[in-house]
Amino acid sequence: MDAPPHTPAPGPAAGAAPSGLRASDADRDRTADILREALAEGRLTAEEHGERIGAVYAARTLGELEPLVGDLPRPGGAARGSAPAHPRPYGAGPEGPESTENLVAVFGGAARKGRWRVPRRTNAFALFGGVEIDLTEAVFERRENVVNAVAVFGGVDIKVPENVTLRTTGGGIFGGFDVRTQEAPDPDAPVVSVTGFALFGGVEAKPRRGKRLKNLRAAG
Repeated sequence: MDAPPHTPAPGPAAGAAPSGLRASDADRDRTADILREALAEGRLTAEEHGERIGAVYAARTLGELEPLVGDLPRPGGAARGSAPAHPRPYGAGPEGPESTENLVAVFGGAARKGRWRVPRRTNAFALFGGVEIDLTEAVFERRENVVNAVAVFGGVDIKVPENVTLRTTGGGIFGGFDVRTQEAPDPDAPVVSVTGFALFGGVEAKPRRGKRLKNLRAAG
């Protein structure tokens, strides 16, 4: 009697990504877009959204991203476990710039202002110095934008247009971390999330009254 044909052991479903796979900037941005939609639909509170956004940009693997949106529907009705829908483009290309910009002031000063394209993440470090980040004339090419500000015996000053959303997950340790949070009425408005800490220093972020983005989706 012939032996039954060998049946291969089941493997991972086609298209499924291993949870230990390193997450890319695009993966984080797509996850952040799902959270933004959930906030706009009232599925998340502003506090819950802020906590999850902070975890999104701290995530290193796809397995760390999935639980952050596991209880939320995907845009367009995609099922749980499928790849997040691609965010709508803001400017040059669907993902915008993937770079990280670093501003360092040690016993001195550093500034970024005027007309400039905002990267996905801006790191600001002030040690016995000051960093100024002015976003009032900047070009936003994505919805979710992170400013990681660290002030040690120094200061970081951040200004944003009055019609963008401003959130924070940072704090002060023998210092001040003053972020005047606000939610923009337009759900498509850019979001600036300020993270980090102040140690014997200060981080301040606030909307600049009278400064508005005329076209929230302009590539400029």
